[in-house]
Amino acid sequence: MIVAFSVAPSGGPNATEDGSVSPAVAQAVKVVRESGLPHRTSSMFTEVEGTWDECFDVVKRATEAVMPFGARVSLVIKADIRPGFEGELDGKLERLEGAIAAS
Repeated sequence: MIVAFSVAPSGGPNATEDGSVSPAVAQAVKVVRESGLPHRTSSMFTEVEGTWDECFDVVKRATEAVMPFGARVSLVIKADIRPGFEGELDGKLERLEGAIAAS
């Protein structure tokens, strides 16, 4: 499975004046990187690949890492559940690039 998620704090005493959530997101991404699971972070989402339990454990711990940064936390999750497939974090992109090149 691939889980794409975005987690960010809002409000509270730790909010930055310019509204940046980079310090909080850094803590979440650190959790993802330390998980040892295949992952990728972009400007909007972090993707992680593994089993259901592995992925959602990482999402939970990443969310908990953000909680001290705000009065509340927003979490957006999208999952691609495809039993029997591994390496899809890169595989999906490789197939896409092949289709673009062939068109």
